[in-house]
Formats: sequence, C-alpha cells, structure tokens
Amino acid sequence: MALPNKKSKTAVFLINLGTPDSPNTPDVRKYLRQFLMDRRVIDIPWLNRWLLINMIIAPFRAPKSAHEYKKLWTEQGSPLMFHGVAVKELLQQALGDEYKVVLGMRYQNPSIESAAKELEAKGYNKVIVVPLFPQYASASTGSAVEEALRVLGKWEITPHIEVISKFFDHPLFIKAFAEIGRKYLAERNWDHIIFSYHGIPERQIKKASIGDQCKLGTCCQVYGSRNEYCYRAQCYETTRLLVKELGLAEGSYSVSFQSRLGKTPWIKPYTDHNIEELGKAGKKSILFFSPSFIADCLETTVEGGEEYKLLFEEHGGKDWQLVESLNTNPTWVECLKDMVVSKS
Repeated sequence: MALPNKKSKTAVFLINLGTPDSPNTPDVRKYLRQFLMDRRVIDIPWLNRWLLINMIIAPFRAPKSAHEYKKLWTEQGSPLMFHGVAVKELLQQALGDEYKVVLGMRYQNPSIESAAKELEAKGYNKVIVVPLFPQYASASTGSAVEEALRVLGKWEITPHIEVISKFFDHPLFIKAFAEIGRKYLAERNWDHIIFSYHGIPERQIKKASIGDQCKLGTCCQVYGSRNEYCYRAQCYETTRLLVKELGLAEGSYSVSFQSRLGKTPWIKPYTDHNIEELGKAGKKSILFFSPSFIADCLETTVEGGEEYKLLFEEHGGKDWQLVESLNTNPTWVECLKDMVVSKS
C-alpha cells in the first residue's frame, strides 16, 4: 500500500546586508564592527583586521557614518529595513500558504540566526536561501550564504537547502529596473547615463578567478562560463541587458564602481573620477542608476543622490537625477517569486 503523498513544507530565506539599529553613533559603531570584521569583507589576516577595525575605523568613522545615516533615516527607520519587511510580506502574499517567507540580515537585526529560529520548530524540510545581491561577490552573497549554511547546519534535522546565488541577468530584474528608469528617460534627453555598482578590491576579483582568467580589463566585456562568478563581468552584463531593454545608444552611458574604502586598488573605473571627467567634458545632465542595490540605502540615497550630485556640480554639471532602487516594485516581487518557484 502506497503511503500518502505529504506535501513538502518550503521556507524562503531572504537575506540582505543589514543596517544599524539606529543612526546613533554607538549603534553605528556596533554595526561597523560586525560588518567589517567579516573575513570576506576585509580579507586580511585576523589580527591586522582587528586592529584596523577596532583601533581606527570603528572609533573614528562611526561618528561620521552616524551623521550620514541620519540623512537617510525616516520615521519608519532605515529604508533597507522597511523596504525589506514590505517585500517579505508582498512575496508571502504572492507565493501563498505553501511557503513561509522570512527576512534576516547578515549584520545586526533581525539576524540570520533569529530568522532561522522562526523556521526550525515548524518542520520545514526545504529552505530556499535568497541573498538579495544581484551580482555575486564573496563579500556579499558569499558571506550571506556561509552564515546561512552555518546556522541551518545546526538544526537537528538538516533541511534540503537551495541557494539562489545571483540574479543579475534575470529578465524580470532587468525589467523592474528599466521600469523605474524609463520614467526619467521620458522626462528629458540626458547628456549621459551612469550605471554605478558597488566596488570591491581588485584582489577579491583575482582570488575568485578560475584559472587566472580575470585580468581586470576587457575580459569583462564578454560574459560566459569562464567568468561566470566574476563580479565585475556580471556588472557589465547587467548594464548590457539594461541598455538593450531601455534602447540606449552606444556612447550615451558608462559603467563605473563606487564606495571604495582604503588605499588598496579597487575595481575600476571609479565613479567619482567618472563624474569629474564628465563634468569637465561639458556634460550638464546625468541620470544615475545603481543596479547592484535592490533597496535604497546609504550608497544610493546619500552617496549617489547627494554626494555625487554635489561633485558633478563642482565640475560644471547642472542637472543630476538618481534612479531609485527596486524597493517594493511589483515586477521585482514577481522576479523573486519566479526565482523561488523555479527552485521549488
């Protein structure tokens, strides 16, 4: 006699980077310490990293970062947090009762561990882990997956785990960003369009290179199996797909990388240098995309929307427009649903 078919119980584990609990200096310092002590984020020997973070960065950078977070904070709190909670709820509605969606942050609250506790007692025998970083990098997706596997691996009954490690080229991801950008393209003819991605140190690209493939040059202009997990190559591929979706002309846009920290070489070209050159070249209006962020945060709202605007104006520019992140865009929620269902 055949046993009755018991439907599996599937959990969806959304993971984003994280945010301080408040924009006050002690909470920002706590966040920076946890974030930057991650070996995948600052990949130098432990003692050197500890001294750098605890003796230099956390004491001196925290007050400045707290000032920046106060510009970002709203009555609802951090945009990264309240948009994350909203997307979790929207995805839950889209998937229905056959799934349970939770949200955890790699750093600070709600932690990956606390989110996993919501699932452990419920008997979920399959967990789909979705790091909310479009392009794979060791310092973002790699770190989130490592922590999720560590936490889920402590369950007495280890669930079947599926990981969505990248979605930079998913048609609905591209469509969602294009939907948001298209409304600004309809308003006027922009002199130039920048696609700016979060930077990472060049050494991290080389460490992840298969067979010494990556030369940090024109090899990123073509995306394929040999550079499948090259972060820089994925960023260029995202740009190519967005350019096609938006119908942009060659020469009307550029790709660059922002948010570098320290004096070691990061992947190039640098966004701030790009902006200076465009201003000096007589460009007066720029539309600014940040397609490595799925929710607005310091890097989009403050760095991309305010600091780069001032930099552009200082070098002769006039009109600057930030294209907001996906946040709660319905097509973005549909993209998440499609990815989850494909792993179910």
